[in-house]
Amino acid sequence: MQLRDALDDYKRHAGGGTRFPGERRTVSGRFSGGDGRLVHVGDDGELRDFGYPLTGRTGLVRSRIGLAVGDEVTWLDAADTTQRYVGDTALVETVHETPRATVTRHDVTLGDAHLTRASVEFAGADDGDADATPVDPADASLVVYARFAPDGRDDRVGQLRFDDAVEVYHADEHDFLASATGFADLRGQLPTTFPELLADDPTDLPRDRDGDRYEEERLSGEVIADVPLDDGVATVATLLTDGAETDREAARERLDDLFADHDDVDALADAAADALPSVPESAPARESVVADLRVLSLLSAPSGLRIAGPDFDPYYEHSGGYGYTWFRDDAEISGFLLGAADALALDLDDWHARSAEMYVATQRPDGSWPHRVWPRDGALAPGWANARIEDGPDVDYQADQTGSVVAYLARAREAGVDVEGLDSTLVAALAGLDRTLEPDGRPVVCQNAWEDSAGRFAHTAATFLEAYSELGRHGEGLAVDALDDPDAVPGAASLPDDLAAHARDRAREVYDALDDLWVPERGCYAVRETLDGGIDDRLDSATLGLAAAHRSFDALGAAGDGSGAGGAVDEERLDRLVSHVETVVDGLSHETDDIAGLIRYEGDGWRRADQLSEKVWTVSTAWGANACAELAALLAAHDDPRAAEMAARARDLLAHVSPGGTLCEPTTYLPEQYFDDGTADSATPLGWPHAIRLATVALLDDELPQFADAATADD
Repeated sequence: MQLRDALDDYKRHAGGGTRFPGERRTVSGRFSGGDGRLVHVGDDGELRDFGYPLTGRTGLVRSRIGLAVGDEVTWLDAADTTQRYVGDTALVETVHETPRATVTRHDVTLGDAHLTRASVEFAGADDGDADATPVDPADASLVVYARFAPDGRDDRVGQLRFDDAVEVYHADEHDFLASATGFADLRGQLPTTFPELLADDPTDLPRDRDGDRYEEERLSGEVIADVPLDDGVATVATLLTDGAETDREAARERLDDLFADHDDVDALADAAADALPSVPESAPARESVVADLRVLSLLSAPSGLRIAGPDFDPYYEHSGGYGYTWFRDDAEISGFLLGAADALALDLDDWHARSAEMYVATQRPDGSWPHRVWPRDGALAPGWANARIEDGPDVDYQADQTGSVVAYLARAREAGVDVEGLDSTLVAALAGLDRTLEPDGRPVVCQNAWEDSAGRFAHTAATFLEAYSELGRHGEGLAVDALDDPDAVPGAASLPDDLAAHARDRAREVYDALDDLWVPERGCYAVRETLDGGIDDRLDSATLGLAAAHRSFDALGAAGDGSGAGGAVDEERLDRLVSHVETVVDGLSHETDDIAGLIRYEGDGWRRADQLSEKVWTVSTAWGANACAELAALLAAHDDPRAAEMAARARDLLAHVSPGGTLCEPTTYLPEQYFDDGTADSATPLGWPHAIRLATVALLDDELPQFADAATADD
């Protein structure tokens, strides 16, 4: 997104009650991608690249497609449109109904290329309009307006022109626009001018040709092309390249091959299907599972790391940005995928391995992980919680991120994921966890999961409990000598010989220390101990992470407490967990005529705009469903009759974020938030709730099917 676009959007949406001006929204439309490049196909047909964090290439920042008949152009973004995914793929079909014709488009992103195939069916008297004037197809063409920003620049950009392609470049990035039928006409234009930027009204682009500005034909990233139709069909492609890796002739040959290999809709669909994991026809909630895997694939870089969501606010005007990898979100997603793969018969081995490899590669020397990194290569990204890199106090550090990564890596090790350096990474991480665990058994003061306050949080403790428990379960054979130089990792040299037993002991310490956060008056665990030592007893959906953490601890069994008595979670703690989950779910539930779900936490004021109350979050609602399911499984393992009721709660909450639920868009996407009037807001789709939804479907079907009939009977 260029500043010119942000200012244009500001003019169009300033003062809106549920729209934050200056953003590049994706709450409507669908994405295509899955192998790095990420292209948004708006519900009006506009194409925009969102893949910079995944590939380092900016590509398309604006586009429009029109149908020209003679000298008259009908822009398809003004037409009535319908849109869908074709089958299980990321092939997007958009149908535009114009007065002259029906234009059916198919858009697919394949690696660094994007293809748009448009089929035009002209209207006429046979369609019931006796006054319609038949169109001579020879008089018709597509008009394609595309604005590229190579290297993220909209200045000092140039063009090279060929018979069937135009190349837009600044320095390293070279972007191509090509047509299978060539160009009948090609022109350029300068970006929005200073007077246009300063005007009160937004500027509609493209402009008419300006014969007095000869330089605008070549010195910008803006291209307007007339594309001939061949038997009513035209196909255009864009290709993003690095000039040092792909020379000009190779790029043009690749475009020729793309047109030759994908000359009909079936070929496009087949190519799109290859980018996604196959989902068995027998999978439970299959539509939901397909959608979740599609989204998680779209948000993934070739490295395996994922952006949290498409970056709709790159100038940080109303947020801190979303086009980065957070190790909390990413590792939680990896863990959910690992747990669900076998239950749903999904082949995700490559995904598991890539995630583990990148976590090993991005670990810091002290055993922790940084705040945010670029997913394309794991390099440090802009952030505000990098205290462990800076000089100063450790408060601006998010310890839960390290806990989440450790829990995943321990499970992945047990599952047979074999990557170089995994054992040494876990040993260093164990030392890092120990260094951020206070003598009282709870983690140090740090930032919370929502990144908006500091303290000693129940959620952080939950990630430590889960990490230590998973290391205790799956850490046999881990030893300090896995490190090349134990003295180089703070605290590693003093670790005992039996690291699995040490992790189990630490898990017990955290388990016992959680009693310090119990609030009997509310029947729940406090969100945090504040900086002054007080107890913040507000309800917070992040504390729902305690359910899964206790289930991991319970799985330690006799090894967890040395008693040989079986499960490690005692009856009092089970009672408290049930009370906590019920209190949080009930207390955070929010329903209007348009939506129903959970708010993030009591008193949440972020991105409310004109709304007076807290907004509903999909991740909080999905987390509630998953916590209820995890607790149901834990209760069932203890033959506790409350398991049935908790499973029913899980299904009720899951319904809100499932296809057809009020928090799931018709696209099957889960936006981060909703206003009370049903307006979706913020990053869309957000990867984290999609992974939670997937895991919850798998858990309910695989481990809690005995309660499904009861839930159906209640309905």
